[in-house]
Amino acid sequence: MSEKRNKLKSDSRRKFLKNTGLASAGFMIVPRHVLGGPGFVAPSDTLNIAGIGAGGKGRSDMTSFTESPNARIVAMCDVDDRQAVESRKNFPKASYYKDFRTMLDKEKDNIDAVSVSTPDHNHAVATYKAMEMGKHVYVQKPLTHDIWEARMLTEAAAKFKVVTQMGNQGGSGDGVRKMQEIYDTGIIGDVHTVKCWTNRAIWPQALETPTKKNKIPKGLDWDLWLGTAEYRDYNDAYLPFDWRGWSDFGTGALGDMACHIMDPAFRILPILYPDSVECSVSDAFKGKFETANYPKSFPNSSKIHINYPRTDGMGNIKFTWMDGGLIAERPEEMGDDEPMGNWDGGILFIGDKGKLLADCYGANPRLLPLTLNEQFEVEQTIKRVPEGHYVQWVNACMAGYGNAETSSSFDYSGPFTESVLIGNIALKSYFEIDPKAENKGFWSGGSMYHGRKRLQWDAENMKVTNFDPANKYVKREYRKGYSVG
Repeated sequence: MSEKRNKLKSDSRRKFLKNTGLASAGFMIVPRHVLGGPGFVAPSDTLNIAGIGAGGKGRSDMTSFTESPNARIVAMCDVDDRQAVESRKNFPKASYYKDFRTMLDKEKDNIDAVSVSTPDHNHAVATYKAMEMGKHVYVQKPLTHDIWEARMLTEAAAKFKVVTQMGNQGGSGDGVRKMQEIYDTGIIGDVHTVKCWTNRAIWPQALETPTKKNKIPKGLDWDLWLGTAEYRDYNDAYLPFDWRGWSDFGTGALGDMACHIMDPAFRILPILYPDSVECSVSDAFKGKFETANYPKSFPNSSKIHINYPRTDGMGNIKFTWMDGGLIAERPEEMGDDEPMGNWDGGILFIGDKGKLLADCYGANPRLLPLTLNEQFEVEQTIKRVPEGHYVQWVNACMAGYGNAETSSSFDYSGPFTESVLIGNIALKSYFEIDPKAENKGFWSGGSMYHGRKRLQWDAENMKVTNFDPANKYVKREYRKGYSVG
C-alpha cells in the first residue's frame, strides 16, 4: 500500500509541476489518425459540449467554457425548467432535455464532452455514463457524493481514456502554485499540522427531516431530481439551493468548500489517503435523537480531525477542518487585527521552521510573521494557467487524451475527493448507535452513540475497520434505473 501511495503521489506531484505547460504553450496539430482513441476530437474541430444541469452553477459553467472560441454548447438538460430559462436564452441552438440519460443517448453522435453540474448525489451516475460513451467530462466539486463513487470514477477515467477535470477552479490558480514554490524553498521546514476553516454553511442545516408534502412546482420533474436518492415527498426545504445541507443529496460544508480550501495541502504535501478521522459537532440536530439512527441534515458547525501518514514514511501530518464559523487559533506570529484567511475561509501550514497562511483557493499565500514577506522573494518555477480552469479543460479535450494536462484530472481529484468525504463519514456516523456500548437506552455523553470514537480507515479496501455501522456511508444503494459501472 505504501508503494502504491508513493507512486500515486509522485505521479500527481510530477503532473502538477509540469501542469498546463502544453495547454499554456499551445498544442501541436497532428492528424486524427495519429492521435485517435476514445473521446478524441481533432484540434482543428470545435468541441461540442453538453451540459447536465442548466441552472445555477451549470449556467455559469457553460458560459465559462465558451470563453474559448473552440467551445460550443450543443445540448443541455435540467430536471427543472425554471432553472434552465437563462441558459436556454444564452444558447438558443442547443437541444434541451429533462433526463440526462435521454440526452446522452440521443446526442451521442453530436457531442464530444459533457459538463456535470447537478446536485452532488447525481454526479457519479451522470459522469460514468458520459465516460463510458467516450466523452470527456468536467464535473463540479465535490467529484462525488460517496467515497466508493470517487474510486469508481477514478478507475473509469483511466479505463475509458477521456480528459477529465473537477470543478475546483483554485487548482488552476496562481496562488496554489506560489504556495508550492514557497514550500519548496524549505523555509517552513517539514509540515506536521494543517488547519482549514470556512464560513459555510450559508444554507439551513441542523434541521428535522421534513414530513409535510408540498405541491411540486410546475416545470420540476421531482422524480428525476431525486435520481439516485430514495423516494420521498417533495418539500420546499430541498430546493432550489438548500439541498446542500441534506445528507441524502448534498455533502454539506465539506463538499462545498473543502475541495477549494484543502486543495493546497493535498496538492503540495506528501499525503494521499488518511488512516483515521474523528469529529465533534455543534447544534447537530434539533429533533429527537432516538427517532433516527442519524439526522438527515448536517450540523451547523463541526470540527474534523484527520490523520495522514506521510507517503515518504516520515511520520504523520495532523489535519483539522472547521466549518460553520469556527476558525483556527490565531498564530502567535500574527497581529491582533491581521486577517485569518478571507471571508470564505483559509488554510494554515505549520512546519517545524515556520508557518504559511493562505486564503480560500490557496490565494494570497504569505509567510508568518507577515514582515518575512517583505524580505523573502520566491522564484517562479511552476508554469501558470493564464487561460483558467475551464478553458484549460477545453484545450486539453481538443488536444486529445494523453496530449495535455488538466489541473484536477480524476487521477488527482478522485483520491482527493475520497479524502474530503472521509470527514462526512465521521459526521454521518456521529449519532449511530454503538452496538458495543453498555448503555443503549438513553443519551449518556457518548456511550449510546459513537460520537467520541476515532474511526480507523482502511483506504485500500474503503472500509472503517473499528466501527462497522459507519460503512454504510461508504457506498449508497441507488434507486432502480441508476448505476455506476
